[in-house]
Amino acid sequence: MNPLVILFCALFAIEASLSAAPPPNILVFLTDDLSARDLGCYGASDVRTPNMDQLAAEGLTFDQAFIISPACAPSRAALLTGLTPDHNGAKANHTYRRDDVPSLIPLFTALGYQTAAFGKIAHGKDVADHGFDHHERSIDPEKIAAWLDSTDSARPIALFVGTKDPHVPWPEVDGYDPEQVIIPPFHIDTPDTRLFRARYYTDVTRADTDLGNTLAIAEERWGENFVALFSSDHGAQWPFGKWNLYDEGIRVPLIVRWPGKIAPTSRTDAMVSWIDMLPTLLDIAGSPEDTRLDGISFTVVLSHPEKTHRDRIFTTHDNDGRANVYPIRSVRSERWKYIRNLHPEWIHSNHSDRYRLDTAGAYFWSWEEAAMHDKTAALIMNRYRQRPGEELYDLEKDPDELNNLAANPKYAQILNTLRCELDAWMNEQGDPQTVVPEPWLPGQAELLEPHSDWPPYYKK
Repeated sequence: MNPLVILFCALFAIEASLSAAPPPNILVFLTDDLSARDLGCYGASDVRTPNMDQLAAEGLTFDQAFIISPACAPSRAALLTGLTPDHNGAKANHTYRRDDVPSLIPLFTALGYQTAAFGKIAHGKDVADHGFDHHERSIDPEKIAAWLDSTDSARPIALFVGTKDPHVPWPEVDGYDPEQVIIPPFHIDTPDTRLFRARYYTDVTRADTDLGNTLAIAEERWGENFVALFSSDHGAQWPFGKWNLYDEGIRVPLIVRWPGKIAPTSRTDAMVSWIDMLPTLLDIAGSPEDTRLDGISFTVVLSHPEKTHRDRIFTTHDNDGRANVYPIRSVRSERWKYIRNLHPEWIHSNHSDRYRLDTAGAYFWSWEEAAMHDKTAALIMNRYRQRPGEELYDLEKDPDELNNLAANPKYAQILNTLRCELDAWMNEQGDPQTVVPEPWLPGQAELLEPHSDWPPYYKK
């Protein structure tokens, strides 16, 4: 080869290497039990979320972001493995990925990243097994700052921070007027509901403050050289939210900021799942696509919000101890939601109504009282506890999923199409459709006694 050609190629390669942008630092911030409807940037007018709203003003807001299972352990295991609950082994709450299922965190390490988890990233014991270089339960800003200051400045960082807010226990009301909060149409409006809604909002604002503190630390050290991703593991601990496959339980906030790459104040209707998040960040970091994962990178949506990503969102839930034993599966398109309740003869419940703790679900007494005297309240209570085998919702006309169309012959074709799609997905998952705990059956006692080994936030 001509020596001049060889020299030109060498110089070109050097120039390309020097001009190639280094991989960005990454900050992932997660809240615990926060529905998308409860942020100002998602339309809420009765809650204060200034840091979340500011992040949305500076980045891309996803209007159709979903988790794959509405309980902490399976949702977070899916995030950290890029695999669905049946494929990673964490299906019921307080279960964990199988030993033969790898975490995605070591892939960041292989790319030269330094990794750390502060606060609630994985569930329970599971965080220690995911391969973070550093992890601790605290999200104390001083501890986060100290770790960042101890890192190698020549290597990029992937920092994961998870607040436990607004998970129960909800604090005393601070800065909210219970009379001014807006009660969703699928809840029963009582003074106690309003009080607890104001307590929940107090906790939402506290989570917002945690986000602001974490962003400030990152910005002080990195300037604009980082990708910030904010989301929540599932919806809030309210009836029809957490532990349910209605959008209140599975649709979560997702905001990504990346200066110079993402246009400020942009929004997208692209449907994405929590299993897609780490494949996306690994894609940004320079990792090749792993086709063995269930998650798919949505990097292209970041710069082209008009692009689509998924045309179906599948979700699954089994149980959370004895308080919630109600296996459900669903498939969602952009317009339609099909839910299958595997055991409609069982009674649906959750920790709020079966324990009714003073810091979480004590408002449920007022729901039962209202249902004795008010027809609308009685219908809501009945819909919460007893459900048909199949549910179908037109999300375009009925975003709150109040009008079940499954029995309407006009929609039989849509119902059958989604039914078959869900059957195919469950078969591909190897879904056993079974749960271990005993369900709550008609005629059995309503309340449960808190366990002595519960975490402190569940105790009175």
